[in-house]
Amino acid sequence: MAENTERLEDYGLSQDTKPRTLFSRVGIVGAGSVGQNIARMVSSKGLDVIFLELSQQKIDQAYLELAKELDRMIERWGMTNSEKLGILSRIKGTKDYADLMGCDIVIEAIKSSTREHSHDVRTEILKNIERHVGKDTIIATNSSTQVITELTADLEYKDRCVSFHFLTPEADARVVEIVKGLYTSQIAYDNTIKFAHLIGKMVVPVKESPGIISTRLFVPLINEACEILMEGVGSMEDIDLTMRVGFGLPLGPFEMADKIGLDKILRWCENLYDEFGDLKYKASPLLKKLVRANQWGRRTGRGFYEYNKDGMKITKNTALES
Repeated sequence: MAENTERLEDYGLSQDTKPRTLFSRVGIVGAGSVGQNIARMVSSKGLDVIFLELSQQKIDQAYLELAKELDRMIERWGMTNSEKLGILSRIKGTKDYADLMGCDIVIEAIKSSTREHSHDVRTEILKNIERHVGKDTIIATNSSTQVITELTADLEYKDRCVSFHFLTPEADARVVEIVKGLYTSQIAYDNTIKFAHLIGKMVVPVKESPGIISTRLFVPLINEACEILMEGVGSMEDIDLTMRVGFGLPLGPFEMADKIGLDKILRWCENLYDEFGDLKYKASPLLKKLVRANQWGRRTGRGFYEYNKDGMKITKNTALES
């Protein structure tokens, strides 16, 4: 029988003479929908996860939402109850940055409002992470519209920082975009790729640019879909059908927008418009209307479409017709 020459040590964070362990402990700052899905995804691979939130109430809410999502997966025969318990047992919440000590990688996955707010808050979070982890710990941001070089310019060990972007907040998303910033070392970049492979993701290497590939393509798509709808060229259902059946996409633009979250897409629009000044990134009035009404998509039960408590689409949002 051929000998398996792949060693677990190959997935360590360094190639020192003293072998390092597999990526065994992952930190996440922010336990909203994105942070929760990253936590669930990582824990399902047998890794320990520690997530940081601002209050015990937010920690408890994250646990509750994680359990509900796992229950939905059980109902769909996607896992067993014992697998659910195993995943939850490896996820711990904290309010203290000091608890991130010992993590092999820490991923910032917060939700923020404006571009300026996003930059200031993320910069401070990355500084706090650095104060409490070892100098070999990889520090990553999940942001796609904030560049890692700018966010980490004031860090002491900025060479271990990368952008690690999950395209959608769903655990079954197959692709991640990884950006090597101006200061990022080759070993930190290579080890981030190893980590992505370890959690079952295909890596798309991209050069540093606000919006990178996915967001810069999706924002004009959703804006144009809104324009077509407002002009009355086609119905929302037919626009989605055209892209889903005609082009083979798993979801149409409105369905995908509801899945990602309209509030998040609006922030993408604003960030990219501020950066490039191109009208194709200027948020559609229709998108703004829904966000102002707190109708953000699946998460709130109503966006372009309306959804039941299990997140299944029921009908289109009739308020858009008024």
